[in-house]
Amino acid sequence: MKRNAADGLFTKPSIEDAMKRKTSYDFHLIVATAIMLFIISAICIYGMFHFKLAQIHQMPTEIKVGHMERMNTIVAPFVIGLILLLGICVPKRLLPTQWLNRFAVFLIVVVLLVCVGPGIKWGLVVILVASLVLQVVVLAMALAGSKSLNFEKRGYWLRVGSSLIHLGLILFVLDLFFYNKQTLHLVLFWITTVATVLGMTFCFYSDAMVRLLGRIRKSANNTDQLV
Repeated sequence: MKRNAADGLFTKPSIEDAMKRKTSYDFHLIVATAIMLFIISAICIYGMFHFKLAQIHQMPTEIKVGHMERMNTIVAPFVIGLILLLGICVPKRLLPTQWLNRFAVFLIVVVLLVCVGPGIKWGLVVILVASLVLQVVVLAMALAGSKSLNFEKRGYWLRVGSSLIHLGLILFVLDLFFYNKQTLHLVLFWITTVATVLGMTFCFYSDAMVRLLGRIRKSANNTDQLV
């Protein structure tokens, strides 16, 4: 309930207020995710240039390992933050804000229980696997043209493209946990690459996709009429 300043009465929140809160919620999630990705990218770039300029590759193995462990320690909190954000961003396509908050609390409780048992690594893997399953569902619904998904944009190809980009991002982070398993690493890498490239193509060229499919349908109809 919301208090009306003019007459002192309590009124129900309007649809516009709900939409503003949803937009604000989405905006803050987008900004937080972008900041995390920027920081992780900056740390990775710094680590690569420092490794080269300091000629660490020519130093003994102990120093190389120490450098990698130090950089992993620096980037770890931001990777954890990104994983937690993914655990919230993905379900918001399927759930209203009220249920999303409840799901986030439930997921955090489950992850904490897993962290106490097998460890923090597997707690983070649980978040990623849950996000991956939900994202596959979102992608399937987007491909089917479902109207019940919560997206900022309404275009079909924008929704499919966004779903593919999120799928690629989840698989990219998940791949970090399995880089030492060569076969699984390569599978995740190529699925990530294909999903991300297709997703960006569909998002950036959604209008072109609509025109292309329109031409194909028109050409098919003309062929059927001639036959």
